[in-house]
Amino acid sequence: MRHALLLENPHSTADQIFAQHDIEVVRHKGAMDEDELAEALQGFEIVGIRSKTNVTEKVLKANPQLAAIGAFCIGTNQIDLKQASKQGVAVFNAPYSNTRSVVELAISEIIALTRRLTVRNSLLHRGIWDKSAVGSHEVRGRTLGIIGYGNIGTQLSVLAEAIGMKVVFYDTAERLALGNAQPMPTMDDVLRVADVVSLHVDGAPQNTSMFGKREFELMKPGSLFINLSRGFVTDIDALVEALESKHLAGAAVDVFPKEPKASGDPFTSPLVGMDNVILTPHVGGSTEEAQYDIGRFVSNKLVDYVRSASTDMSVNLPNLILPPSQASRYRVALIHRNTPGVLALVNQTFAEHGANITGQILGTTGGIGYAITDISSELPIEAISHIDDMEDTIRMRVLRCPTDKA
Repeated sequence: MRHALLLENPHSTADQIFAQHDIEVVRHKGAMDEDELAEALQGFEIVGIRSKTNVTEKVLKANPQLAAIGAFCIGTNQIDLKQASKQGVAVFNAPYSNTRSVVELAISEIIALTRRLTVRNSLLHRGIWDKSAVGSHEVRGRTLGIIGYGNIGTQLSVLAEAIGMKVVFYDTAERLALGNAQPMPTMDDVLRVADVVSLHVDGAPQNTSMFGKREFELMKPGSLFINLSRGFVTDIDALVEALESKHLAGAAVDVFPKEPKASGDPFTSPLVGMDNVILTPHVGGSTEEAQYDIGRFVSNKLVDYVRSASTDMSVNLPNLILPPSQASRYRVALIHRNTPGVLALVNQTFAEHGANITGQILGTTGGIGYAITDISSELPIEAISHIDDMEDTIRMRVLRCPTDKA
């Protein structure tokens, strides 16, 4: 029986899917630090994490038996993908499952801040009746500036236009504008014209501290700032300064440079207590619908990989699917260094030992190659041993084909 360690409470649908495929699940409520995780993973073939657990080079090297990592979230910056590839560990995430949830939160915060609902709510809770239109606006006709026009940014663009906003955006990559959205040459150009700036960038190292004092000063007086992306992209002290000086009218922050490891742990931030700021505990994608979809999606990808060698939508290995033929009995999954002649050597070895190949596929990405070979004959142990010992072999697995009745 295979074993999976799940941290940070992914949806229980993952447990159900693993159980259906004879994978035993052990859960740990919160995140683990490096040394704790390196020790806890001993004996596990699969690990599932969310955003607070870091799977580092040290953790991976301490666990050569680890075959797959599931990030039950969008980002994978908390995983050392380079080392995972070196060890032949497949990594999967959920790039689309919580997109709608993040976008709906952004839309609700845009409306709440534009109408100054947080301030009105705070006053009324203190017993102060302040029935006034001062500072409150409709979102219709206002300009939303989106930084990062990927899966979330594009969907936010569409919904914002649907409620009457004008959309401008900036992305480091060339992106197709949806609807009437207008791409801008630089991020500075977005900041100068937007009434609301919303960040939706990934966890790439170059995005660290990308938004600070200079960027806040470039924003329009009275504009709003939203960060639902990564905590480390924003200088929180600079944001506080922009809010206290009233250069910004409000902000919504869901992610922070330092976050508690588990629910119920104490939280501190210079933003606490500001009635024109919406603070949420990294829940952009935390709706029941999104968490269910993420739990189902990632666990199915992990199951497909360990049972059939499929790497469809892996973030670090070539994406391959090889449907088995009815005659196939064994599947050999070979992760190797991307050097010329590896597949020819594999086939020559099988041929020399009388193996009958019924299906095969090869893919490469960067320095990594991945080959799946189906065999209908008896499995030649000498050939398997020879391939496993090849200089370019990183990791080899031999599986029973799903169609094999033996």
